[in-house]
Amino acid sequence: MNKDVVILVAEDDEGHAGLIKKNLVRAGIVNEVLHFKDGQEILDFLFRQGDEPHRRSGIAYMLLLDIRMPKIDGTQVLEQVKADPELRKLPVIMITTTDDPREVERCHALGCSNYIAKPIDYDNFVKAIRQLGLFLAVVKVPKINGEIVE
Repeated sequence: MNKDVVILVAEDDEGHAGLIKKNLVRAGIVNEVLHFKDGQEILDFLFRQGDEPHRRSGIAYMLLLDIRMPKIDGTQVLEQVKADPELRKLPVIMITTTDDPREVERCHALGCSNYIAKPIDYDNFVKAIRQLGLFLAVVKVPKINGEIVE
């Protein structure tokens, strides 16, 4: 992945957010990572509402999104992002402990790019994030305005 792509992590569990960041680095991902603790924070960032920080124009973003979060859950965030004409191209990868097939189907129907169930076991969670890092190393990400970041 181009190092200019900013990775947004919306995850209320500080431990999980730390593991995601650390293991992306271990997988060779050196991109800027911004952490948001709940659904409202990530929506404020993306829709440029409330206090800074806000998303910047001309930057490519990728969102790693937990489902179970306070204030606004991840499926509601996904729904709002994919309903917006400008933000709908934003790649969204769901990373959650929920592996209910109905939830997986709902997230895909709403437009998520991928769905990763967080293993409960620490070692398996670390392995899953490293595999995600390998995937991110080769994926192409569009800027919000539609250009592809090479």
